[in-house]
Amino acid sequence: MNERDTVEVGIVGLGTIGQYHADQLSALDAELVAGVDVDADARRAFAEEYGASTFEDAAALYDAVDAVIVTTPNRFHEEYAVGALEAGLDVLVEKPLAHSVESAERIAAAARAAPGFCMVGFNNRFRRPVRVLRHYLDADRFGDLTHVEAAYVRRRGIPARGSWFTSEAIAGGGALVDIGVHAVDLALYFLGFPDVTEVSGVTRSNFGARDDYAFVDAWGEDGGPEGFDVEDSASAFLRCANGATVSLEVAWAANRPDSDTYYLRGTDGGARLDRGNEELTLYDASTGGDNHLLDADVETRRTNPHQDEQRAFLSAVRAGEAPGTNTVDEGVAVQRVLDAIYRSAAAGEAIRLD
Repeated sequence: MNERDTVEVGIVGLGTIGQYHADQLSALDAELVAGVDVDADARRAFAEEYGASTFEDAAALYDAVDAVIVTTPNRFHEEYAVGALEAGLDVLVEKPLAHSVESAERIAAAARAAPGFCMVGFNNRFRRPVRVLRHYLDADRFGDLTHVEAAYVRRRGIPARGSWFTSEAIAGGGALVDIGVHAVDLALYFLGFPDVTEVSGVTRSNFGARDDYAFVDAWGEDGGPEGFDVEDSASAFLRCANGATVSLEVAWAANRPDSDTYYLRGTDGGARLDRGNEELTLYDASTGGDNHLLDADVETRRTNPHQDEQRAFLSAVRAGEAPGTNTVDEGVAVQRVLDAIYRSAAAGEAIRLD
């Protein structure tokens, strides 16, 4: 199959069209030719900034492009991802795959039946320390990986209350769906996506619904507690079919320091990844010479993970082949874990997935 020299890309948003990293596409031999958004102001600003055509109707966009990036609020991912797939286009849909596990499974079914492919926007896999860590995992440096501690905690970082991020009906959840999805994805990615057999979870809403919620910064204009009906933190424990486990801590707000850190424990070694600071340390122990412990700091280049994700997507579009990473099936696997955490929290007991 002949590769395309340039890929014509369209972006779908719902008041969100201008919030995606569209300025990076031109550096990747891609032509941003069109966008669709129901918000006239968003369309106007998008057209002025990028010189792209804009539409109110997604069908018109599908006729104009080779590939589509879906950046809408979670509840609308299915509508536009499925529409683009059925139109024969390749799709990159922002994380999470959907607002519910049922919706995610419908997107996956559409992708399996379509000539194109669906890639999920888990951009953190493209960070250089994550790539290096994946290399050492594949090289069996750590032996059998037995446990991953995953924490994505903000001391104060609730998105503006009243935005779609804090609406259960539109987002599908709160902190767990917004930032916890990154922690779940990376934990499963490091483990090689084993089957998750049991999930025990607790969700909390301790801050977002309070009149006296104290914060310094917020994404957007804060609308107050009336616009908040989701969880602001979650804790969970996952058991996998191969015996590996995952402990998860997620919070938009908590009375503790920020953390975006992952600890990997294996039978022959381990690692600490500070995703926020892009720091990676490898841990080892040996009897060589004398009993000793070894910590090795890994230095990598800083690059833009969103752009590297786009590069992988566009490369697959040009080649006419689905990418080997960020697959729709992995997106569904992550969505099932999120759903199980919510169900476990509601039931007050562990949930079996096998």
